[in-house]
Amino acid sequence: MREKRALILLMDGCGVGELPDAADYCDEGSDTIPNIAKAYKDLSLPTLQKLGLGNIADIRHVPPSPSPLASYGKLQELSPGKDSITGHWELMGVILDKPFPVFTEGLPDDMIKKFEKAIKRKVLGGRPCSGTVIIEQLGKEHLKTGYPIVYTSADSVFQIACHKDVVSLQELYRMCEIARKLFPDIGRVIARPFIGTVGNFKRTPERKDYSLTPPSPTLLDILKDNGFSVMGIGKVDTLFGGKGFTDSIHTKSNREGMETVLKTMPGVKNGLVFATLVDFDMLWGHRNDVEGFAKGLMEFDRWLPSCTEKLKENDLLVITADHGNDPTTPSTDHSREYVPLLITGKIINPGINLKTRNMSDLARTLADYFKVEIENGRSFLKEILLNTE
Repeated sequence: MREKRALILLMDGCGVGELPDAADYCDEGSDTIPNIAKAYKDLSLPTLQKLGLGNIADIRHVPPSPSPLASYGKLQELSPGKDSITGHWELMGVILDKPFPVFTEGLPDDMIKKFEKAIKRKVLGGRPCSGTVIIEQLGKEHLKTGYPIVYTSADSVFQIACHKDVVSLQELYRMCEIARKLFPDIGRVIARPFIGTVGNFKRTPERKDYSLTPPSPTLLDILKDNGFSVMGIGKVDTLFGGKGFTDSIHTKSNREGMETVLKTMPGVKNGLVFATLVDFDMLWGHRNDVEGFAKGLMEFDRWLPSCTEKLKENDLLVITADHGNDPTTPSTDHSREYVPLLITGKIINPGINLKTRNMSDLARTLADYFKVEIENGRSFLKEILLNTE
C-alpha cells in the first residue's frame, strides 16, 4: 500500500471575515487577517500569497496570485458558537446542534457556591477575564488567603489559577477534577498554575486541560481505528479529551510547534499530523496585540517553505483555522468568522477555487483521501487531485 500522509497546520484564531450570523455574537466588523493587514503597514506574507491566501479574501499587501500554488477557499462553521473545541471538532467531522454554555456576565453564583462547597474553601474572581490580568489583580489576595482564583472567557471554560507556593499542583489538579464532575456541560476546565511575586507573576507550563470528549467519532478516531497514526502537536489533543490520537507532543509556542512538525514528519509513514499553533490566539488575539499577531504571521510565512519542501509524493498539506480573534476590534474574545483553506502537495491540482465550504467538508475530504468512512461533510477530493485514480 502506498504511504499516505496529511499534515494540518491550524493557525488558531486566524479568521478571514465575519460569518452571516456574526451580529448574533456581537462580532460585526471582525475580519482578523485582513484587518491586521490594514493596521500593520509592514505586513509581508509572500509564501501564503503564492499559495493563494490573497485569492480567498481582500488582504492589503497580499494580492491575489494569478497562479496560486494551492487549491484555496474558505470554511464556515455550522455549529453554534465560536470556541476552540467547536471549531476543531467540526473540522474533524462533528457538528454540534447546541452551543456549549458561556458566561459573558461571569460564573453564576450557584456555580461558585457549588464549587466552594465541594472544595471546602472560598474562591476569588468568577468573572470573564484574561488570565494574566486577573492573576495580577487578585494574586496578592490569593497569596494572603490561599483562595483559588476562578475565571472564564468567551470560550466555555472554567479556569482555576493558583500560585505553586500556595496550592500544590496536585491539589490544583484535584480541584479541576472536581469542577469537571460538577459541571459536565462546560467545554473545558483548565488548571492555570503560576509563580512569582506581586507585580511579577508568571504562568507556568504545567497548565492542564480537562476537556469534554466529542459526542460521536471524529476523523481522528476513525483513522486510529483503521490503523493509521494520528499525531497531535500543540494543545490539539486536549481539545478532543485525548481521544483519537496515537501520540501527542505538547509545545510551548508557535516556534516550537513548527520545529516539532519538521522533526516529526519524517517518522510518520501512514497517517495524519495535526498541529495547532496557538500563539496567534493566546498571545496576540486575546491581548489585541496587532503588531505581535502580524509578526507571528510573518514568522509562520518565512517557515512555510521549509515545511513544503519536505512533502513527499503523496502528501497533503492543509492550512486552516478554527475561528477568528481580531486584535483590531475592542473585544479580546474569539470572533465568529470564516477561516481560510489552503491545500497543497505534489498530487494537488493548484489554483482550484473551492469557494465557500463547510468545515466538516475537510474531514470528509481527508476521509476520502485515506479511504475511510465518515458521516458528515461533502468531499472535494476529486476536485483537487491531479490523479483521482
